[in-house]
Amino acid sequence: MMIRKVILVLLIVLLALFGFAWDTSSDKRIQKTFNVSAGKTLDIDLKSGGPIHIKGWQKQQVDIVVRFKNGNARDWKITFNKTEEGVEVESRYAGTRSKSYGSPAFDIHVPSRFNLKIRTMGGGITIEGVEGNFKGKTMGGALMLSRLKGEIDLKTMGGEVTLTDSDIDGKVKTMGGRVLFENVVGDVKGSSMGGNVIYKNVKSRSGGSTGKVVSITTMGGAINVSDAPQGAKVTTMGGDIHIKSAREFIKAKTMGGDITIDSIDGWVKATTMGGNVRVTMIGDPAKGDRHVTLSSLGGDITLLVPPGLSMDIELQLSYTKESRKNYKIISDFNIRQKETDQWDYSMGSPRKYIYGKAQIKGGKHKIKIKTINGNIILKEK
Repeated sequence: MMIRKVILVLLIVLLALFGFAWDTSSDKRIQKTFNVSAGKTLDIDLKSGGPIHIKGWQKQQVDIVVRFKNGNARDWKITFNKTEEGVEVESRYAGTRSKSYGSPAFDIHVPSRFNLKIRTMGGGITIEGVEGNFKGKTMGGALMLSRLKGEIDLKTMGGEVTLTDSDIDGKVKTMGGRVLFENVVGDVKGSSMGGNVIYKNVKSRSGGSTGKVVSITTMGGAINVSDAPQGAKVTTMGGDIHIKSAREFIKAKTMGGDITIDSIDGWVKATTMGGNVRVTMIGDPAKGDRHVTLSSLGGDITLLVPPGLSMDIELQLSYTKESRKNYKIISDFNIRQKETDQWDYSMGSPRKYIYGKAQIKGGKHKIKIKTINGNIILKEK
């Protein structure tokens, strides 16, 4: 009896030394624990699909809990391996009937400094409190990312992306869903093929907002940027654009929506196929490039300029025969205006034009504004 007890104790010690916890497998739950050093890699490949929740902790262990909400463990082939690089996890469906219920969920703890390589055929990915290199994709599900540090390259084929309270470089992408960056330090880019893109308090490590030019493209959704001191280049195929503050330049284009720029200390080019445009210029009018090109195919355009700006103004307002025809050029400056008498049929819908021109304080910066069926408002701020 004593010999059996000694053997049992030795077996427990050996299992602990090699990093394995007791397998608490059941029909509804599997748990594995591996002793690892910080800086290694978790490589997880879920051919079965399934949500993944990864959280950093202070232990030098990777702890994995697999939960089966429907079906049971016998329907899945899940393998766990400890390697020189870290820990590998793979899952696939092994049942004999059609997989008509949800994939297993993976709740994982890793050392707070650890690399992640993730693939899942479908399911959200949540990562919080980890420093390392993060790569991977899901075929469908949200990316919920918080308190990260390092390099990132993650993609979802369909779902929201939220990145908050992080110090990180790289990119995240969704093929369809909202992208939100909030309280982020670093050079990181977010893009969506069909959803709103929002930047709130995104800063470079030197203290300025975003380390490089803010570059955002979405196939359908609004774009909101809080600050872009190095400039902004934003495009959406259908949605409003709102930039609160920017320097250097702004290039903004939407195929259908309003463009609002609350503050720009630099030059602007903004185009909408159908919506209003409102731009407020700030800063020293004697410094830098301050040319402006604004256009809309259906809406009002308002430009507010700082006192003393040297401008070569060129305005074009056209209105179609079916419109209300009472659109105007409204300006604080002495604009020479001319309206055509005849309807122009060359552009499809018959239209007339109101042109406006002026040279203000030497005419250094070109100001070009063009709209259809909308007012042009040019004011000194």
